[in-house]
Amino acid sequence: MVYDKLLRRNRRSVVRRAWFFCLLLTLPALVFAAVLFYQQKITLGPALLLAICLLIYLALVAAALIDSLIRPLQTLSNVVSSLREGDYSFRARGAGSQDALGELAAETNALADLLQKQRVRSLEATALLARILEVMHAPIFAFDREGLLQLVNNAGVTLLGLPHARCFGHSARELGLENLLAASDQSIHSFGSKSTRWLLRKADFRQDGVPHTLLLLADVSLPLQEEEQMAWKRLIRVLGHELSNSLAPIKSIAGSLLARVNHMEGEEATLRDFRRGLGVVESRADALHRFVQSYRLLAQLPPPQFRQVSLEALLERVVLLEQRVPIQLDPGPPVTLHADPDQLEQMFINLLANAVDASLATDALPVRVSWRLADFSLLVTIEDRGLGIANTDNLFVPFYTTKPSGSGVGLALAQQIARAHGGEIQLQNRDDGEGARATIRLPVA
Repeated sequence: MVYDKLLRRNRRSVVRRAWFFCLLLTLPALVFAAVLFYQQKITLGPALLLAICLLIYLALVAAALIDSLIRPLQTLSNVVSSLREGDYSFRARGAGSQDALGELAAETNALADLLQKQRVRSLEATALLARILEVMHAPIFAFDREGLLQLVNNAGVTLLGLPHARCFGHSARELGLENLLAASDQSIHSFGSKSTRWLLRKADFRQDGVPHTLLLLADVSLPLQEEEQMAWKRLIRVLGHELSNSLAPIKSIAGSLLARVNHMEGEEATLRDFRRGLGVVESRADALHRFVQSYRLLAQLPPPQFRQVSLEALLERVVLLEQRVPIQLDPGPPVTLHADPDQLEQMFINLLANAVDASLATDALPVRVSWRLADFSLLVTIEDRGLGIANTDNLFVPFYTTKPSGSGVGLALAQQIARAHGGEIQLQNRDDGEGARATIRLPVA
């Protein structure tokens, strides 16, 4: 408002100066006419006529001068004012004339074109950044120096489990991100309802001159699990090799000694103790050898041999193999997989066996198997009504088992098969009652 008042005041002063200078241009003629009239060289009538003509000439020249100078300046002022307000659609006229005003108009128009291009690029870059943040799977958060959330993408909102309106302007403490905001860069944290491990990346930036902190969370659960599995495989190979080399001669020597004891003479009680002891050594060596071989199978799983597989036929074969409890197979859409049928069959057998064991422990029957399509993926679900899962963190860790006679290989092998096919297995307790649910996600051919 003050700027506009000053601008109008300057315009009036420029117009006054133009009129004043035009008056000065006609002043010599008026003085000359007055001198002639004073010396009686001219009468009053011609003098008045001459003065009126000079005044008319003054008005016409002044009006033309003001129109040719003041109006272009007013146009340039309006263009600059629109640029200041962020409107880049106005342009100054007369940019093609070869004079100072024309050059000024051309430079003003060039400045408007440059600012308009920069604004378009800025809007496009902002829209692209917003779109990238929207489709990113990594949660992103930006906090100001007071620790208030100023930016979050869809993945971050999903991780927090809150709507957008309840995220912005809230502190890191209220959102449960205080530890992440205070943590160091490239540190690993567990956050969220699931046992997901996140790699934290932090960066500082400024917006409107105010320092902000950017947090980016990268899900490293799968890479860490793969590294753990590789470590387990190397350990299993070493242990399997050493134990197999030792168990084979132990079993052989125990068998040979047992055969010799059967032909020895002596007290029957002593011979019976020898036979029992050597039998225990031989049987435990044989059982330990089979135990080691099962782990070596996990470490030496061959790559899948892909071909077209009908899911319904595959599940029907798996269900027929399990005869301990009734299996309810719910029909689903026809699905063809590009997979290794032998490995998939072994995966489903292991998962179904776990569900049947859980059902037998509580006499809760039957076990239910179903499948559906969602988001270009196949979801196969195996549900039971057992006691549920007590510890979900170590389900796919080799050697870990909750069964008295379990080896801890079944679930680890099933997860390895699923990942070799580009899928994933999730085990969780059912939210509609007791029992557990295994969900197998596989890509569809």
